Amino acid sequence: MSTLYIRMPSKAAADAVEHWLALPCPYALASAGDAIEREGVAPLSELATAIAGAQRVVLIVAASDVTLLHVKTPPLSIPKLRLVLPNLVEDQLMSDPDECVVVPGALANDLRTAAVMQRGWLEIQFKTVASLGARSVHAVPAQLCLPHREGSASAAICEQASDIDITLRVSDQEGFGLSIMPEHADHAIADVLSSLRAMVPALPITLYVPQARVISYQQACGNHHGSTEFSAEPSLDADGQPTVSVFVDNWSHWVAGASKSAINLITGLGASAGGQINWKQWRWPLVLGGLLIVINAGALNFDWWRMKREATGLRTTMIQTFKTTFPKDTVILDPLAQMHRRIDEAQRNSGQAAPDDFSQLAGNLAEVLQGEGSGSAVIASLEYKDRSLLLHLKPDSKLTMEKLQAALSARNLKISSPSNGVWQIRSGK
Repeated sequence: MSTLYIRMPSKAAADAVEHWLALPCPYALASAGDAIEREGVAPLSELATAIAGAQRVVLIVAASDVTLLHVKTPPLSIPKLRLVLPNLVEDQLMSDPDECVVVPGALANDLRTAAVMQRGWLEIQFKTVASLGARSVHAVPAQLCLPHREGSASAAICEQASDIDITLRVSDQEGFGLSIMPEHADHAIADVLSSLRAMVPALPITLYVPQARVISYQQACGNHHGSTEFSAEPSLDADGQPTVSVFVDNWSHWVAGASKSAINLITGLGASAGGQINWKQWRWPLVLGGLLIVINAGALNFDWWRMKREATGLRTTMIQTFKTTFPKDTVILDPLAQMHRRIDEAQRNSGQAAPDDFSQLAGNLAEVLQGEGSGSAVIASLEYKDRSLLLHLKPDSKLTMEKLQAALSARNLKISSPSNGVWQIRSGK
């Protein structure tokens, strides 16, 4: 599954420019197994193709826009915890909880981590990438994506125009961010380092900076580390103060941290953050499917109309034939059944026996019994009722219904046993 990771600009940087979508955003496209296939820096407006092509988009939200709180929570399931968490952190917020997204994180030392972000700014970011074709969107706090080692802090900077966004992680579940806007570009590095020392005065710091700024920061810190990994042990400078070690920033730790993050800020938006379906790739299949439905429906309707027309014509012909043959009958409900009835009546009136007359049924039965070698000796009684024969056999008769079945069928007769000991023989017409 391809995943597109985007480091989003902070709200402070977005408010400082006229069109925040023009701000450059570092991004990386990773395949299954978090293998990075492509990376670069581009405004969101130029990432539409990459966003629409990725199966998942992960927004790494600026640390200065997300506050991590630690609260004591009751033993509730995560869905229920999402409902009560805004009330639990209300006393620690300066704004209305309804204006914030509050998402529960991991549990450590009996305290639950809660990520808090301004709802309006998160909705803008989510709707922006959704409008560019994102199908599945996740949002994670940037401070929890940085690598962490016990006894030290890690930090990263992201430059957005004249704004510098600082991301800092000091423990497994603790981190924060700061956006600074130096008055003079020459003092930017000094301002970043002084801000880091003010936020973390007692811990050595591993600082990740863009490739182009590595040498400048290393000279300012008085170290010349060129690796992209942690140093072996936290170190102190000549004055006994914790050092700031500068390394080249890279996407490997951002991708690893975002993949392991237990916080997805998008879940705080509720139903509005449901998965987006990329309808563009289904456009032609849906069009073809619709055409097939229309064609099949048209063919079925045409076939029904044709058969209905044939049935109407056939009924009209039968009625006309019946009227011609029997002009005295004025009420015609079922011309076919009435025609059979009239033919039977005509045959009886002319002396012909109908197939279901007693004489016909009894004569055919006698011939069948004679052919089986039983004769009439097996018959206890014979009754004619409802145009059928009811045959009662003697108790000692060994004649079975199966023996008579084939012979009776040849004479267009049917045999059944409506009750024990009684066989019913009727015409098959």
